[in-house]
Amino acid sequence: MILEIADIRIAPGRQAAFDEAIERGVRTVIAGAKGFRGYRVERGIESPERYVLMIFWDTLENHTIDFRQSPAFAEWRAIVGPFFATPPQVEHFVGVAASGAE
Repeated sequence: MILEIADIRIAPGRQAAFDEAIERGVRTVIAGAKGFRGYRVERGIESPERYVLMIFWDTLENHTIDFRQSPAFAEWRAIVGPFFATPPQVEHFVGVAASGAE
């Protein structure tokens, strides 16, 4: 399994609207993508305009090719893109160790 982590910065004062938009975007667009396995969104405490979006994919290509090169990517960006203060930083990870804590 691959973990995509997107470090997102939004414009100040738009947290409530972005909270709704990112959840709706994942639920209605990304969740239907090939290889999608789940997600989690976290908002910063010290920096409330900073979000970390974590999406689990079966393979790297499910994200980089199947999703990013599909019309669904444009749908996703139309929902969340207007909130971005800067382009998100996106990287991919593979698991090394884990515990039962969430």
